[in-house]
Amino acid sequence: MEIVTIKDAAAETGLNTDAILKTLFKQQEGTKFGTVVIPPGVRIPREGTGVHGSDEYSLVLKGTVTVMSGGKEYQVTSGQATLIPAGEAHWSMNRGSEDCEIVWVLI
Repeated sequence: MEIVTIKDAAAETGLNTDAILKTLFKQQEGTKFGTVVIPPGVRIPREGTGVHGSDEYSLVLKGTVTVMSGGKEYQVTSGQATLIPAGEAHWSMNRGSEDCEIVWVLI
């Protein structure tokens, strides 16, 4: 068994965003588990959309995030979970006044 403490995990660099993205586990290609903290006013990615080769599951722990996926915008708030299918273009933005904390998994 492995145990990782979120505050001790290194933040990813070179993402062209002010969000704090941490991959906690990466066992095989396309499978990742991590966290992201999106400050108010920050969008991921900063421009355009992101696409993954794996399904992306997310759980909002704190705050609210606007997610554009499949050409539609959704407001996702604390206690809600999302599934973005593999290959679907998407972005996320914190339009609120507090940090948004999310746990995510790519499978």
